[in-house]
Amino acid sequence: MKNNVYLTKPQFDAETEKCLQCKAKPCMKACSVLCSPCDFIAAAKNGDIRAAASLIAEQNALGEVCGLICPDTFCMKACVRQNLDSAIKIPAVQAYIMRQARTNNLLIAEQGTANGKKIAVIGLGPAGIGAVAELIKRGFSVEAFEEKSVVGGALNLIPQSRLPREIIAYEWQKLLQSPLVTAHFNHKVTDYAALLRNGFDAVIVAIGEQKCRKMSIEGEENALLYTDYLQTPEKYQTNGNVAVIGGGAVAVDCAVTARENGAANVEMFVRRKIGNMRITLSEREILLKNDIDITTMTRVAKIEKDGDFLIVYTVKTQFNEDGKLIDVPNTMIARKGFKHIVYALGSSRAEDIIEDDRIIYAGDFVSGGSTAVQAVASGKEAAKKVENLCIG
Repeated sequence: MKNNVYLTKPQFDAETEKCLQCKAKPCMKACSVLCSPCDFIAAAKNGDIRAAASLIAEQNALGEVCGLICPDTFCMKACVRQNLDSAIKIPAVQAYIMRQARTNNLLIAEQGTANGKKIAVIGLGPAGIGAVAELIKRGFSVEAFEEKSVVGGALNLIPQSRLPREIIAYEWQKLLQSPLVTAHFNHKVTDYAALLRNGFDAVIVAIGEQKCRKMSIEGEENALLYTDYLQTPEKYQTNGNVAVIGGGAVAVDCAVTARENGAANVEMFVRRKIGNMRITLSEREILLKNDIDITTMTRVAKIEKDGDFLIVYTVKTQFNEDGKLIDVPNTMIARKGFKHIVYALGSSRAEDIIEDDRIIYAGDFVSGGSTAVQAVASGKEAAKKVENLCIG
């Protein structure tokens, strides 16, 4: 595992020393799962890593994962310290604490007294894991079903350099220590009502957005979907040129993966301005660090096969008087020499919601593309709905 994804001890000490212990705890209020950085930093400064880690784990079943990948738009944005110098790197502090707890085996999953109710959780991405953790705290017996062979869902699309896979596995294994949890992998469930007929008291569906967005342009069958590209990047290793269509967090992951995979040049095509890209400051820095080209105000209009390579036809865009994005006339050009072109335009759900009080949806399936911590929060909320439904 690359240690440089974590703070060093001196860096950790420097960050925690900056905490002002604000009574209002704006950092906690800004956290989707209501984890309190003010409190866990105080425990860590007192030398009690177990207590600090317990405070994190109590609210977030993916404490170390979120520490590694949370954006700077939640707790850090609310940090009062930024008005003095710079915000505390709270996610990185959290990751350090949880790593210490993991390597020293300081934590076990919290569970309540069995209440006799059995719940099915479909999908073991962040929302599903968040739901499982909250359900067992409340004494529910949980049977989880995952279509893939590994836990983590969309977390497995994040480059290993940012999120080592063993961290995801460890966070899940903590929950599996509970006798209230059983899991089935390589098991796709499509009939949720059948589970209810077969003895489950409720079903939580947390299957994410499984349908990749496309643009319906000529030749798009020559482009790779970001899910395929990020799940098995070794299949697409090249020292040639790679184009990424899109300007969000997923596009950043694709671009970085291409560079780590040996691509000589990686170019992102973005329809809007660089300021409109829905990425964080740290993601912008990642693009700079990896020498990624960003071609903005540009629309990909067509993709064409050219022997072993691909041609991208692009058109410049502009905003009209109404603020609508339109093509600039007579600006189409052919860009040759790309080995791979990756669609990274996000996803949408692939099935409709079933209207049944005992079938509860969570995560990206209902909220659209979200962060891991938001998905965990959604899973927790679904578990609370189950409790209200089954226990009252």
